[in-house]
Amino acid sequence: MNADTQHLLGLNKEQKEAATHLKGPLLIVAGAGAGKTKTITHRIVNLIKNGVSPERILAVTFTNKAAKEMRERVIAEIKKNAKGQDKIPFISTFHSLGVHIIKENARLLGLTKYFSIFDEGDTTTMIKDIMKELGIDPKQHDPKKIKNIISREKGKFTNLSDYTEKESGVYGGMVAQIWNLYEKRKEKENGLDFDDLLLKATKLLKDNLEVRKNYQEKWEYIHIDEYQDTNEVQYLMSKILAEKSKNICVVGDADQNIYSWRGANLKNILSFEKDYPDAKIVLLEENYRSTKNILEVANEIIRKNKYRPDKNLFTKNENGEKIGLYEALDENDEAEFVATKILELLDGGANLSLQGVSQADGPRGSAPLASGDSDPEKTEFAPPSEIAVLYRANFQSRALEEAMLRYNIPYQVLGVKFFERKEIKDTLAYLRAALNKDSLRDIKRIINFPARGIGKVTLVKIFANDLENLPIKVKIKIDNFYKTLEEIREKIHTSKASDIIKFVVKKSGIETELSSGGEEDKERLENIKELATLALKYDNLENGLGIERLLEDASLASDQDSIMHNEEKKEKINTVKLMTVHASKGLEFKKVFITGLEDGLFPHERHNEDADTDREEERRLFYVAVTRAKEKLFLSFANFRTIFGSRNINAPSEFISDIPADLLEKEGENGRIKTIYL
Repeated sequence: MNADTQHLLGLNKEQKEAATHLKGPLLIVAGAGAGKTKTITHRIVNLIKNGVSPERILAVTFTNKAAKEMRERVIAEIKKNAKGQDKIPFISTFHSLGVHIIKENARLLGLTKYFSIFDEGDTTTMIKDIMKELGIDPKQHDPKKIKNIISREKGKFTNLSDYTEKESGVYGGMVAQIWNLYEKRKEKENGLDFDDLLLKATKLLKDNLEVRKNYQEKWEYIHIDEYQDTNEVQYLMSKILAEKSKNICVVGDADQNIYSWRGANLKNILSFEKDYPDAKIVLLEENYRSTKNILEVANEIIRKNKYRPDKNLFTKNENGEKIGLYEALDENDEAEFVATKILELLDGGANLSLQGVSQADGPRGSAPLASGDSDPEKTEFAPPSEIAVLYRANFQSRALEEAMLRYNIPYQVLGVKFFERKEIKDTLAYLRAALNKDSLRDIKRIINFPARGIGKVTLVKIFANDLENLPIKVKIKIDNFYKTLEEIREKIHTSKASDIIKFVVKKSGIETELSSGGEEDKERLENIKELATLALKYDNLENGLGIERLLEDASLASDQDSIMHNEEKKEKINTVKLMTVHASKGLEFKKVFITGLEDGLFPHERHNEDADTDREEERRLFYVAVTRAKEKLFLSFANFRTIFGSRNINAPSEFISDIPADLLEKEGENGRIKTIYL
């Protein structure tokens, strides 16, 4: 093989076919564990080897973790196979791409460069405040539900006037009224929510010929990962960017579409050939992750769905162990099984390194692990980090966490975000308020932290610009606060990101406040120091760009970033991961437990109009859960489960009966696998 094709070594026939396709639309249907990231990476490198400038290439995915992995792989392959090339493609998430386009065209949208990004918590709080102002009881009408309705409509590319016109009922009218005030509040604060990042960027591309032409010429080759998860706005953004060149490569799997509840439209991937009649289709069916038995279960499960292209995963891996099935009495018995089985899978705790890990970061429990009663000749040990416990709904974690604590098993609940801790949000609020003087939510958060004797009444007068009747001492305190913000702003434009964090903590008084407190406060200070360490990676960016990027990444952090953050610290925390099946998308583990396989829980009982569509999505969700496992899969269900204070009798999930009996083996003393197959 010559030097020009050296980079294609290690690809199978189908992967190579996708990687070497140069011109025109390309659909890569990639099954779970089929090496899609590897294929996209080599395709990008192949384009560069064939004379395409890296700056002309765009690659978009959904999570920061996936974007980081792709970026690192592309850089490594460019260094190895395109020596002398110092440019890299633009690789980001959809939301980061939206931020990039908006910042480059902020003036056209009536925004400043330093607009604020409201996270989901900020958005819900703002909607709740608006409801109170309108005299609407948040206990009667859930603010989060209203936020989700607005978000869903934006994802469909629906604007407020369209929504108001189509929703004539009382509830729809109430949502429209809240939505209207919500948009005005954001505009006043020079801020956008997550949905705006996509909506405004796409609207700009659609309506402004000059902007559209600029980005179409800038990015001649477009790559969209997880295409089955795109909503209407993301679909439209992708289509507009690729409109001129038609060099669009989308990668996805209809069997892993699990986000319809937040607007993901399965039709986008199913209709790709209709959108691009001359598209080349490549099917990646060879799985490199799981054993034959696990894949057979996955194929049997998903085969029942009607709305999917025909695909059958296969692997050259070994058959592997059968799938363990445990029939529990109740959720506590189920959690007991999971915990004791994990003890069997762990290598006696000999490899655990728990020093320096905070309770907030996981793990919970720090005593040495018991070795369990497993036979070492029959059990393949796994470190805690290679074990995951999945569940359909968040409430299921309670019993599981209690069992982990009882057996001193180190664990981490995925979803506890580093950037959502109070002390981290306080520190970042100082930075945002310094850059965006209109960010009232940030000023409200920090103006009296640390305590400055500025109460709620004073705060109202500040926001109303009514300072004349305030006591002179209070005026001095307010002036000093705003002087602090001004000093931080100046520092941002002249210093490194990590030094700015240190400056904020000292100048604001946070360091003095926390260092003089108890153990909990000292731990919070340690977390802020970790933020300064994290900021080191932005130190190479000058003129305030480092802090700008840090704030952007903090706002767009996902659940999986709690794992990514630990990896960046070079100390992959050795913990068992507990998470919902939705949060597990894109991850893989040697040993996986899928709990709560009961009718009504998984598959989850929904009350939508299209029951068949809902049922197919639940089946896809189970398929995603199964295909997270590399070596061993455990399934469990409970005969009784207490939900919202009510103890229910459950039937086993239909998914269990879909699995061939010869692939299942009984787990535990109480397992009664035969009763399912009478």
